[in-house]
Amino acid sequence: MDDDSYVLRREHEEFARRQDDENHRQNRRIEVLEANVQKLGELTTSVEKLATNMESMLKEQEKQGARLETLEARDGEKWRKVVSHIITAVVGAVVCYFLTQIGM
Repeated sequence: MDDDSYVLRREHEEFARRQDDENHRQNRRIEVLEANVQKLGELTTSVEKLATNMESMLKEQEKQGARLETLEARDGEKWRKVVSHIITAVVGAVVCYFLTQIGM
């Protein structure tokens, strides 16, 4: 028999130990990858929630902007009415003054 065809027990045990070490190393790497994938999934969920909240906030801001424009327009409208009534009163007073001066 040829001595090259047989593996000594010592060589086999060394080979088996190295295989076990490699399996352990790969298992650790897989555990780390699984943890990273889980964190990535959690991050994705958080980003989706954030996007939903941002969308809600944008809609609320748009509503508030429309209400603010309405309020600002109302105050401006009231001011324009007050000024218009004052001008009408002044013009009426001036016309009355001239009419009294000419004897009417």
